[in-house]
Amino acid sequence: MEVYKAKKEDFSITLNTINKKYNSISFFRLFTVVFFLVFMYYYIKTSEVLFIVLSVFLFGLFIALMRFHSRLIFEKQIKQALLKININEISYLERKNVPFENGQEFNDFHHPYAYDLDIFGEHSLFQNLNRTATYIGKKTLAKQLLSLLPNEEIVRNHKAVKELSEKLDWRQEFLALAKISDDTKSSYETLLQWSKFNSTPLSKVNVWISFLTPFLFLGVFMGYLITSNTIFLTFLTYVFVFNLGFLGKFFKRIQIEIANSSDIDKIIKQYGLLMQKIETESFQSQKLIDLQQKLTFKKENASVHLKELAELFSKMDSIGNFVTGIVFNGTFLFNIHVLKGLIQWKKEHSEALEDWLEVIGEFEMLNSLANLSYNNPEFVYPTLNSNFEIDFTNLSHPLLNEKTRIGNTVRFYPESFMILTGSNMSGKSTFLRSLGINMILGGMGSSVCASQANIHPLPVLVSMRLSDSLSDSESYFFAEIKRLKQIMDELEKRPAFVLLDEILRGTNSDDKRNGTIEVVKKVIGKKAIGVIATHDIEVCLTTNEYPNVLTNKCFEVEIINNDLHFDYKLRDGICKNRSATFLMKKMGVI
Repeated sequence: MEVYKAKKEDFSITLNTINKKYNSISFFRLFTVVFFLVFMYYYIKTSEVLFIVLSVFLFGLFIALMRFHSRLIFEKQIKQALLKININEISYLERKNVPFENGQEFNDFHHPYAYDLDIFGEHSLFQNLNRTATYIGKKTLAKQLLSLLPNEEIVRNHKAVKELSEKLDWRQEFLALAKISDDTKSSYETLLQWSKFNSTPLSKVNVWISFLTPFLFLGVFMGYLITSNTIFLTFLTYVFVFNLGFLGKFFKRIQIEIANSSDIDKIIKQYGLLMQKIETESFQSQKLIDLQQKLTFKKENASVHLKELAELFSKMDSIGNFVTGIVFNGTFLFNIHVLKGLIQWKKEHSEALEDWLEVIGEFEMLNSLANLSYNNPEFVYPTLNSNFEIDFTNLSHPLLNEKTRIGNTVRFYPESFMILTGSNMSGKSTFLRSLGINMILGGMGSSVCASQANIHPLPVLVSMRLSDSLSDSESYFFAEIKRLKQIMDELEKRPAFVLLDEILRGTNSDDKRNGTIEVVKKVIGKKAIGVIATHDIEVCLTTNEYPNVLTNKCFEVEIINNDLHFDYKLRDGICKNRSATFLMKKMGVI
């Protein structure tokens, strides 16, 4: 946290200096405008050459100040973003709030674990991990949280995340560039739709006319300047009107080509700057090098190609004013030439555009994982195996307070499936979530909340927190049966890591017990690894039938000084103590 505090202080000082420069430049711009007008006035009045020279000088100075002012605005935006990034990290680490987008739009209630394990939404895993600022970055992080990578790719991600975790300045500068882009799902999809829209090139005749008439206009205009013959003006008018008519032929096509692309040039420019940030950095891990190489297209960096596209869209927008549009198109067919440029760019680059944007998304996802590792140096990168062996030492939930969370050691071999008992509030559900979240993190190449981890990455299947669905007209019980069916269907395809918490709560005790036992037998028959939490002691007796596969573990509660005491430590055996009756008596319920 001290690093973030130091950076916050540095950026505050830098921003203050920039603001002073900004105000000074604004004053000098006003100064040049006022004196430009004064000198022009005296030149008109006196015809002194000195005044026109001074006016020209001030005009040039004004242009230079404008450019400097634009660079200063950009620098100011970057420093403001960097300041905000460090303020957010401090606030987050002090556990005041979670000032990051929660990804609620990516929630999928039918996914095997997204809803049960709080992957999206307020105080979710996504929100705590998320250090993205573009739509493709959020989308990539969300997608990765819902899927499992092959072992080889996990190892590649380990190396990439480790390298990025050490590049704090680079990561923050990359995030600052992404933040000031104001990227949205709409702008991202508009750009992709534009790139995939089939634009037919202009015919050779139309291309020939688009070059001929502007040259003809210029030639006629030069003829008038040389001869002062008014017939040239008449002919000039004809060419001007013809150009506007010719433009009208393409007006609808131009509108289609730039539909919904307002300010898209600014977004494209920022994409280009993000790519340039990647292109100019030196990386060591193969994953990052491979991503970087994807940004080379036709022997040129992707950022250069995107800069060209941004300029084309900017030109199309720059003459949005009616009068300017009439003048530029009546003389040079400006929009026709920009249209040709857009069509040509699309023809040459559209196949690569989506890949380039995916590189940005991949870097933002990896930066998010790197930030998790940087903020939690005690987390470890799990070793991987292909022997269906899973064990954690000092395992805990990564979102719990590191000062108070309790770690547990757990192993899923030789026995591969655990029957977990414990009273309410003893920590069963938190333990299940800790297992699920860390298996997900391990399966995407992240560090995990443990002091040691050895895993066989597996799909995670969960039935923990379902809800009645009024929109689907189904009860909680039927929703749970559907989820269990989904789990069984997935286990038919391949082994998985399964977490079940108090299943079949919507039926009577005998039915629930018998059904739970049959579910346990079926999942272990399908080679599942995992845990089922239950209050039914009879379920625990199933271990007698399958001693080499099933094991009993529990969380205990103690009554000390007439109060409940939970130590949240995992123990061998079946839970012996109960807390419900004690609590109800203490609170006067019974």
